[in-house]
Amino acid sequence: MAAFDKCKTRPSHIDVILNGLDRYNPETTAVFQDYIAQQCEDRTFDCYANLALLKLYQFNPHLLHAETVTNILAKALTVFPSAAFSLALALLPPYTQPFTQSSSTQQQLPMQTSDFVESVQKLARLSTLLESAQYALFWSTLNSDDLYADLTADVAGFEELVRVRIAAEVGKTFREINADVLLHWLDMQGLDVLQKFVVDVCGWEVERAGNEAKDVVVRVPRNKENEARGEIKGEKVGIEMFGRVVRRGFEQPA
Repeated sequence: MAAFDKCKTRPSHIDVILNGLDRYNPETTAVFQDYIAQQCEDRTFDCYANLALLKLYQFNPHLLHAETVTNILAKALTVFPSAAFSLALALLPPYTQPFTQSSSTQQQLPMQTSDFVESVQKLARLSTLLESAQYALFWSTLNSDDLYADLTADVAGFEELVRVRIAAEVGKTFREINADVLLHWLDMQGLDVLQKFVVDVCGWEVERAGNEAKDVVVRVPRNKENEARGEIKGEKVGIEMFGRVVRRGFEQPA
């Protein structure tokens, strides 16, 4: 596993900033923001650089760019179940956190700030659904509000990337799963689309006993995560381990 602060696709000028004093220079925020936009376009992800920008926003709240922040959070959703989303969320202002706020606090927020808070909390809701493996509810929530579409619009291949991550988690847990369940979890329409995805992308097998989803089983090859293994534990207990207990038995009471 690569070190947390390493990224193979990171440009050299970003690497120089991250490893020097310019990392704390407010003037580099524009450079980082451009880098976030690049990540959204080319489907790369550099968690360390993204967190560095959020840290700059902490030190310089007036420089915070709401669209860049939501893009960072949306990109973090595409790499779940890593800690990227929770780490990014922890660096945001307290008023954005997905906890119940008093009505008086909400009334004090300017309209622009309120919109930003709503965006952050909606993305946090999606993260919670993914982390708790409520995949069908994740997709229905994502499709329930146009704001979700706006928040993920800049992230190229957002839905495809999330599907790959969901499939990866399914592959860690199941050896076989009914196609009708997987269709809901991946938000796909039609068995042919599902079969192409699980075969070409995931390398799984499809066993069809009919033309209905309930008659189709997707089989996941054995791997170190989904293989059932018995655990044998053995303990060696020597008399020397009970030496103190035995000695106390022969000691005279005070």
